[in-house]
This record gives sequence, structure tokens and C-alpha cells, in this order.
Amino acid sequence: MVYKALTIAGSDSGGGAGIQADLKAFAACGVYGMSVITAVTAQNTVGVQGVYDLPDKAVAQQIESVLSDISAQVIKIGMLANAGIIETVVASLQPYQHIPLVIDPVMVAKSGDVLLASEAIATLKDKLLPIATVITPNLAEAEALTGIEATDEEGMREIARRLYDMGPRYVVVKGGHLEGAAVDVLFDGVSFDAFEADRIDTPNTHGTGCTFAAAIAAEMAKGSDVKTAVGDAKTYLTEAIRYAEPIGRGHGSVHHFHTLYREVEKRTVLDQLTAAARRLEEAHAGALIPEVQSNLGMGLTGARTFDDVAAFPGRLIRLHRDIRSVAPPEFAASTHVAKIVLTAMEHDPDKRAVMNIRYEEKMLAACRALNLSIASFDRHEEPKDVKNLEGSSLEWGTTQVIRETGEVPDIIYDIGDEGKEPMIRILGRDPGRIVDIALAILERVRG
Repeated sequence: MVYKALTIAGSDSGGGAGIQADLKAFAACGVYGMSVITAVTAQNTVGVQGVYDLPDKAVAQQIESVLSDISAQVIKIGMLANAGIIETVVASLQPYQHIPLVIDPVMVAKSGDVLLASEAIATLKDKLLPIATVITPNLAEAEALTGIEATDEEGMREIARRLYDMGPRYVVVKGGHLEGAAVDVLFDGVSFDAFEADRIDTPNTHGTGCTFAAAIAAEMAKGSDVKTAVGDAKTYLTEAIRYAEPIGRGHGSVHHFHTLYREVEKRTVLDQLTAAARRLEEAHAGALIPEVQSNLGMGLTGARTFDDVAAFPGRLIRLHRDIRSVAPPEFAASTHVAKIVLTAMEHDPDKRAVMNIRYEEKMLAACRALNLSIASFDRHEEPKDVKNLEGSSLEWGTTQVIRETGEVPDIIYDIGDEGKEPMIRILGRDPGRIVDIALAILERVRG
């Protein structure tokens, strides 16, 4: 079955909000998207340079063209620009009252530029809100609609009650502009549900409102009830903000396709690890492997958890003069590798890969001869709780070195402790670079 959603909104030439954001969110959520453009904006990440409303007739004709042929499970409505367009949309949707409406009452752009004529607010309240299934105002929009300024969750609930009395079946008040965790409140006329997520410190939040509403619409188009759709959309948007990349000089867009890009990157990381292990095997580099065996791992861009780091299950083992991998690399395969990678990435996001090799004085001498940055930690200084917790030594030691040196060095080593084998760890941007260093060390040791 093809799930379909229609967006009725303005065009954002910068691609981060409006029609463009809606279509991206629909596609990312597995829904076929269609569009009705109400206005064309000239805008980028720093502001809106121009707004050009389409004629009412053009808006009406687009709606009829799409719905009379393709139809939709859900309609999402964003920027409507003026009272005439609002009235046109309401009239054009009369024959399609069976289709749920998710309305994001867009009034002001992220830059502060006005996107809805002030005299149109009354029309929106009187004509559009009463036919809405879900409305998703932020606090500024909610204040413009109700006259209530909210400073906490209780204030958001009061706004939701007031908005519900205007006719929509569900009200979502977004608390993104408050301090603390990012909390949104859903009200169905009887009970409240709060949806909380981490507040992510980033300027790249352009299109959050459009994207959130579009994701709700997409989930509803696939058959989810409103509460489930809001929860899933909240999760999707949070990650889209988390993985947003800087674009332009102002507020960059959220990353609508973060999940797809992440899956592609996972495959790339696994391929890099496989290729790196193959190079070690071909070089007969068994002399690098310590008694506890070795491992080679890499984190995804922005890795935060154990699941974001890939390594070799069963480790890389020494077989006479050779190296062999017990199994192909996979994510969440080694807590030891993950702890080092995640600790290093907290201080230098580009240092995403690590490999442990045998500690010998001649190995360390080779590192110095290669002009690698080198630092060490002393396991004898580990706090008792670190010693007693399996795997914590690596996290503690890496943190100690970075704190003392102010950087993530190429080499971190320790000379061991009772029951702990001495070890050298190579850190770098990717497995290829790690193997370059490892084989250069081995070449110098072999002479």
C-alpha cells in the first residue's frame, strides 16, 4: 500500500522549512508526499528576503488537482500567508472533510520574519482551527492565538485547554522555547500527555515546526493514532536536530534523512574495518597482537552510545605470524573498544578509530621514531571503583591522558598492573589510518 500525505504550505528557497521540509519528512517517514504551494519565499538561513503570495485561484486549483485524482490519508497545513488563502483552503477542503488535518499555524520564521498577516489570525481561529484534527503551535504562536504567555508546563496546559475550546480535536503545544528538557504537551479534551526529549545545543533548528507536524501527519497516514504519531514524530525530530549539520551562516536545517544517512554510514564503517583487517592479514602482522588478543573499532559520526561503535566480535587473534578475525565486524561488538572511542570522541570528534597492539619497548621506540604524539597513564593510580568495574580502566585511562595533555594523542600506552597486560593503543580518524600506523611500527620493529 502507498501511504500518501498532502502538504499545503509556503515554499522555502533555502530548503529547510515549508514545503521542502514537509516533503523531506514525508519521504523519510515512508510516505508519498504531494504539495500545494500557497506562497513563494526568498529565504536562506539568516532570514526571509521576500514573500510572494500565490493567487487564491492557484491555491484552490492545486488542491483540487491533487485530491480529485491521487487523494491523501492526511493533509498537513503550514504557512497560509493571508486571510484570503485561509478561506480558500477551507472552502476547497469542504468536499474532503473525511481527511484528517494536521495544522501547524505558521506565523513567524525562525529569523523573526512575519509569515502570516496579523489580520489573518482571526480568520485562522474562526475558520481553520474548528476543522483541525491536530494543531501544533509553538509558544509564540499559541500566545498569538490565546493571549496567554506560558513559562512552564502548567502554562502550556492552560494554553492547550484554551486552544481546544476553539475546535480542534487534539492540541499539541510545543515547549521548545522554554528552558530545560524539550517538552511538548498533547491534550485531547480530557487528558494530557507530555513528550520529553533532550534539549540539544545547536543553531541548526530551521524547520523544526514544519518537520514535526509533517512527521505527525506521516505517521497518521500510516495508520497510527494521534498519541503514537506525536511520540514517533518527537523521536524523529529529536534525532534530526541531533545530527543536523551546519548549512549557511545562520540557522541551518535539521537533518531530515538522518536515519537513511546513518544506515549508509554504518555500511561504510563496516567496510572500512573489513578492509583494514584484510591489510593486517596480508601483512602477516601477528607480531602486533598482545596476549589478550587485539581489536580494531570505529565509531559513527557523532557516536554517543555503545551501539554507535563497531568492532570485531571475538577480537583479532594471532595465528603464528598471522592475524585472523574470528567474525566480521559489527556494531555493539566490544565494550572495551567503544569506551575508548566514545571517550576520545568527546574531546576530538574526528578521532573515531582505535586498535590495541602489543606493548614492547621497541614498539614504543618505533612510535617515537615515527613522530607520533604519545602519552601514557598509570594503572596503579586507578581508583578502587575503577579497578573493580570491568572495562572502566580504559575509559578512565583515556580520560586521564586527554585531561593531562589537552588533546587526543596518536598513541596511549600503559605498562600494566597485577593481572593487567601492558598495552599500546593507536587512535586515529579511521581504520585505514590506524593500520598505516600499525604497519609502520611493525616495519621499524622488524628492521
